[in-house]
Amino acid sequence: MSRITRWIAVGALAAALGTAHAAPLELAGVRIDDAVDLGGSKLQLNGAGVRYKAVFKVYTASLYLGKKCGTTDEVLAAQGAKRISITMLRDIDANELGKLFTRGVEDNSPKNEMAQLIPGLLRMSQIFSDQKNLRAGDTFTVDWMPGKGTVIGVKGVAQGDPIKEQAFFNALVRIWLGPAPADYKLKDALLGIASS
Repeated sequence: MSRITRWIAVGALAAALGTAHAAPLELAGVRIDDAVDLGGSKLQLNGAGVRYKAVFKVYTASLYLGKKCGTTDEVLAAQGAKRISITMLRDIDANELGKLFTRGVEDNSPKNEMAQLIPGLLRMSQIFSDQKNLRAGDTFTVDWMPGKGTVIGVKGVAQGDPIKEQAFFNALVRIWLGPAPADYKLKDALLGIASS
């Protein structure tokens, strides 16, 4: 193969990869948007993956930020609006999911922060308790809105008033990105780290 032919082949491959990358992302049959508008802020997809429990797919999760971040500390320090979006892949008792999230916060938050997180955790538990069940295909979002707080949305509907403390949003982020995440492969996926 001549040098020119090789350059043409490499260019064609790069173009094909670029086109494939621009196509909408789909995980476990769920379309993942490459960008979202949150309160007038354009956020880009930082990463997305599937949460497994044993061999079962439980939900897809995607993280949206104003700019790409590759570490938990960068995500927590990033300015502006942020979103975690979850789409259920199986039916689940919403109250049980709320308990798992609370345990995830406890496992990943500094002990000296737990007292200030309790009011937000109680509110979140009530939101999930009110839902009874989440069905496959149902979505919920955890949004950080600067100047407002954390807004939890279920099936596209905001649930109550925002929880104002940023520490609460950061505690929720650590469920997936903390030192003891719900799923290590999902953590890497949300941070845009390719798995080996």
